[in-house]
Amino acid sequence: MTIKVLIVDDSALMRRLLTEIIDGTPDLEVVGATPDPTSALEMIKAMNPDVLTLDVEIPKMDGLAFLEWIMRFRPMPVVMISSLTERGSEVTLRALELGAVDFVSKPRVENISVMQNYAEDIRDKIRAARAARLGGRVASTTVAGSVRRPVTSSLAEFPDGKTALSPHVLNQKLIAIGASTGGTEAIKAVLAALPAEVPGIVMVQHMPESFTPSFAKRLDMLSKIRVVEAQGGERIQPGHAYLAPGHSHLLVRKNGTNFVTELVKSETVNRHRPSVDVLFRSLVTAGLRQNVIGVILTGMGKDGAQGLLEMRQTGAWTIGQDQESCVVYGMPREAAQVGALGEVAPLSEVAGCIMARLHSM
Repeated sequence: MTIKVLIVDDSALMRRLLTEIIDGTPDLEVVGATPDPTSALEMIKAMNPDVLTLDVEIPKMDGLAFLEWIMRFRPMPVVMISSLTERGSEVTLRALELGAVDFVSKPRVENISVMQNYAEDIRDKIRAARAARLGGRVASTTVAGSVRRPVTSSLAEFPDGKTALSPHVLNQKLIAIGASTGGTEAIKAVLAALPAEVPGIVMVQHMPESFTPSFAKRLDMLSKIRVVEAQGGERIQPGHAYLAPGHSHLLVRKNGTNFVTELVKSETVNRHRPSVDVLFRSLVTAGLRQNVIGVILTGMGKDGAQGLLEMRQTGAWTIGQDQESCVVYGMPREAAQVGALGEVAPLSEVAGCIMARLHSM
């Protein structure tokens, strides 16, 4: 079935390029393109598009205000077209909070010809948006080879004294998280629910390098944990989370009795840099074995599935977000299919699962 797409963008050139890219494949069709939010509302009513692409900055109405109106009165999958600027990244992250499924970076004007190189990515994100859940539900999912047990979703529900982890756990264990589409909100939900005293956390979220600094700052403001964009060479400390920068793979290496971050600008893996698989496999190489918890959250594609399987095979405990609470059930599904998941949980319970596992270590 053809996916109907409506383009709302201030730039005539962008509207033309997006139309060429989207109409260049049989399963996608542009049913309208406009710079004006008022006409966009009329087109939505008349054409009933499946997916909306929305520029973060449009005339007559702020892009966020328009998105908020859409999500309140006519919820539909929205892919943001974002500028590669600090303001663009901040607005885009806010758009994801308001309910946009994903975003595509807008090339700088002087490099607009490279837009054609984004064609496959744009098409994939529109397809994923069409299948995305606009509101995740907390529900039970059972996956072969995994267990799902009742866990507390609130750390306050642990018995008195149980929230304090031993120095051994804090200093010798690690938590690794991978996510893609829908992951900005999923990672935020997990980190915000964790206490300040947890083992070091390493994370990969698929996004461009101009976005990861803003995302790390946003997570830091909303979490008890100290969140930073990894710089490479840092000792991974308890109570700290290290986000892979958008320009490099993030790896973990052993340095004496410590674990440190390493950044590598090598080729993409699964079409991504940073790649979740690269991070997860580095934990296996570093010999963490049963001393690491691997977490895979909502996301498009298969990145992370094989690395998580290798982690589980060497003794790590692994957790996957369940289908009902995922925006896009791609990466956790792939992990489930290869037998990489030790446990499955709704997003609201992932932090509780992590803490329960840490207390059992």
